[in-house]
Amino acid sequence: MGGDIGPRIVIPASVKALEQDPMLSLLLFGDCRQITPLIEHLPAEIANRLQVRHCTRTIENNQDLSHALRHSKGTSMRLAIEAVRSGEAQGCVSGGNTGALMGLSKILLQPLQGIHRPALVSMIPTIEGERSVMLDLGANIECDAETLYQFALMGSIFAQNTLNLVYPRIALLNIGTEEIKGYKSIRDAAKLLEQDGTLNYIGFLEGNFLLNGKADVIVSDGFIGNIALKTLEGAAKNLIGLLGGTTPGGIIRHMLRTIFRRLIKYLFKKRYAKLAQINPDQYNGASLIGLTSVVVKSHGSAGIEAFTYAIKDAAQQVRQNIPNKILSGLQPD
Repeated sequence: MGGDIGPRIVIPASVKALEQDPMLSLLLFGDCRQITPLIEHLPAEIANRLQVRHCTRTIENNQDLSHALRHSKGTSMRLAIEAVRSGEAQGCVSGGNTGALMGLSKILLQPLQGIHRPALVSMIPTIEGERSVMLDLGANIECDAETLYQFALMGSIFAQNTLNLVYPRIALLNIGTEEIKGYKSIRDAAKLLEQDGTLNYIGFLEGNFLLNGKADVIVSDGFIGNIALKTLEGAAKNLIGLLGGTTPGGIIRHMLRTIFRRLIKYLFKKRYAKLAQINPDQYNGASLIGLTSVVVKSHGSAGIEAFTYAIKDAAQQVRQNIPNKILSGLQPD
């Protein structure tokens, strides 16, 4: 029921994910009156792997965290997370209230032993067609050095398992590469990372190199990380929209834009193809890692294709048993 549009996005995305993954099953928590018309004509092979749990209560996006948590009983979001806690489901995907999703997940699913704060992590593309891991993306606005250090540990383990890397390069997002730059917490985190010989810490990374593939794991607090990620996504969407002709304008302007777009595609064919790979829809879904189970947060504005990617991401993490691998990686030898 979450997101800007709700079932009219989530249901088609769910069906698409089921069509693409024959081993996937989904539980949908929400209002049957809105959901049923969207699934009543599905083929049996899909319908048999789709269950609807009726509930009319929801957590609205404009509800503050404390109110949402106090009044969460019986809501679609809480029931979905409770299904994960009971073992009826192995992961949860939501496009709803981010704060409520994180708060309920921390309360109901519990952080892994030794983790101070779970973090939101996501993949970001590089200009060479590879991927990097970035965290935190908004779960923790303020972080001390020890928390940033733990993010680096979790991010490294996440990258090893999802990107098949042996010794992922870790960087701290900062306003400069010099040792004296940035908040004290970032400088102190750098010292902790330098002292840990099991981690491949390469130093500070500036925002203009986020997509250059210089680091496999990019670490920051949630405030900086959230702004950086949304800036990247907005810039990519605007540029793709410009080249794709989705911006408004008159007939003459449209004709000129069409000619310009075709010229750009012809002159920079290979580079345009790389730009198309940086479509933010393919990277929708931030995972709340550091918990005992898989929880994926989709953008509220996600379309069908983007929400499908979030579902597929959650299924992949469940199959890879990411929570247990993080827990095992944090235990001393």
